[in-house]
Amino acid sequence: MFLGIASGLLLAASSSAAAAAAAATAVAVQPLPDWHGVATAGDRARLRGWREALVKGVAAATAAGHADSVTREGTLLLPDAALPDAALPAGVYRCRIVKLGVTATRANGFIAYPPADCVVRAEGAVASLRKTDGAQRPTGLLFADPDSRMVFLGTMTLGDERRAVDYGADPDRDMIGSLQRIGERRWRLVLPYPRFESIVDVIELVPAG
Repeated sequence: MFLGIASGLLLAASSSAAAAAAAATAVAVQPLPDWHGVATAGDRARLRGWREALVKGVAAATAAGHADSVTREGTLLLPDAALPDAALPAGVYRCRIVKLGVTATRANGFIAYPPADCVVRAEGAVASLRKTDGAQRPTGLLFADPDSRMVFLGTMTLGDERRAVDYGADPDRDMIGSLQRIGERRWRLVLPYPRFESIVDVIELVPAG
């Protein structure tokens, strides 16, 4: 398990499940951790608006003259592209970040970064996701969710920082997102209304190699 955020999030996420398991019989099924009890109220509100944020981001990028770039991304930026069975297997992935609707501090309404490495690990009843290189590195946990998705809760690690900020310690670093499967061995993580730069960030994830 990686440093920082995972320990705090896993503790909060597993407390109710552990209590239930202790009282359960041998044939009972342990309930999965519920992200609702871990996410802040502000992040729960952000996640409810993920589709709205994606639609607004695409519209803003198009209005800024990037219609061709948006079209080239295809399914990645279509609001209703999610497929069933969103679970993300453990392994190494190539992650590519697309920022849409970049705010007034930047002139460009569309930014697509080169692919970078991300690592997904099994962490008991949840999974961890960590971007391992680049100046901005999301780090957090993925929770199962019934809405054809997984829910990402994490924080942003910046620059040469070696330890992730604990979730909930700094609202400007907190992140929440909807992880969806959008194709064969292809996923996206939609991060609505990040604190800086854009209306929405979309991270494409495909297995490395």
